[in-house]
Amino acid sequence: MIALPPGRVTLSDRRTSRSWTVEVDAFHLGATPVTQERYAEVTGLRPSAATGDRLPVENVSWLDAVRFCNALSAAEGRTPVYRVEGHSAERLPGDGYRLPTEAEWEYACRAGTTAARYGELDEIAWHRGNSGGRVHEVAGKRPNAWGLSDTLGNVWEWCWDVYDAEVYGGYRVLRGGGWFDEHWSCRASVRRRSHPTLVIDDVGFRVAR
Repeated sequence: MIALPPGRVTLSDRRTSRSWTVEVDAFHLGATPVTQERYAEVTGLRPSAATGDRLPVENVSWLDAVRFCNALSAAEGRTPVYRVEGHSAERLPGDGYRLPTEAEWEYACRAGTTAARYGELDEIAWHRGNSGGRVHEVAGKRPNAWGLSDTLGNVWEWCWDVYDAEVYGGYRVLRGGGWFDEHWSCRASVRRRSHPTLVIDDVGFRVAR
């Protein structure tokens, strides 16, 4: 886990042409997406379509990610922060692990920069143009200035937030782009949405605290 300083970030949505600024408190974030090895250690499960301890876990839903956070918290003697009910979850007070908010995710990805990416795309991300049509081991590309790897490319990452409740109900936010995506999807500002029960082979997550 990497300690990140407080700050602010401006998010935007191309669909609605809306932008908004969020103040971000100090927090900790995983240096990489959760790996298959770590997911198996905590849950005993290996749901991924690809196989490899150092590959990011994928084929995990938002609900799977939330349950992993609770399981990891319990394993380390921390207080779990989620109560899961149906296809949703309530966040509770506690010192346990959780999914980053969308604002935290973009703030961490940008690492103090304002450009669409924190470096040349091929140097920092696995995307359709260089992935060979497959997921890759974490931390195989250059990290950003705060030491975070794979925030862009490799696998999309679940965030805590609902995307747009009035239009899409309980659909949750995905960020970062993946190994199958064109270069324009691998940008700090790009937002995607999906149902919290969806599993797909280019979607994973990282944990915050």
